[in-house]
Amino acid sequence: QVQLVESGGGLVQAGGSLRLSCAASGSIFSDNAVNWYRQAPGKQRELVAGITSGGSTNYADSVKGRFTISRDNAKNTVYLQMNSLKPEDTAVYYCNADLYPVVGGFKFTASYNYWGQGTQVTVSS
Repeated sequence: QVQLVESGGGLVQAGGSLRLSCAASGSIFSDNAVNWYRQAPGKQRELVAGITSGGSTNYADSVKGRFTISRDNAKNTVYLQMNSLKPEDTAVYYCNADLYPVVGGFKFTASYNYWGQGTQVTVSS
């Protein structure tokens, strides 16, 4: 069973930093692009950052220069380093990826879209 589990959220003052982690089980993370989304109360979910299997990255304009996405394929984990946090960064942050399940050492030929459960980030002013 494929699972994405986020961690690292919390309460921080404006200007502070947090590092979110997204760990995958039941699949090989390195084969696929991974994205971080966020959803603030009353707002639509939005793409924050993404990283391809080759390590290319992209960011929403609102977080460029402040957030950094990275991956550690050996740990099957993707990170989101968030610096210079602002109150408007307050949201639930979700990890998302299309992954190929691996069961009993066999990799599925079809990929499926998976979401983590989310981790709350609250930035106080």
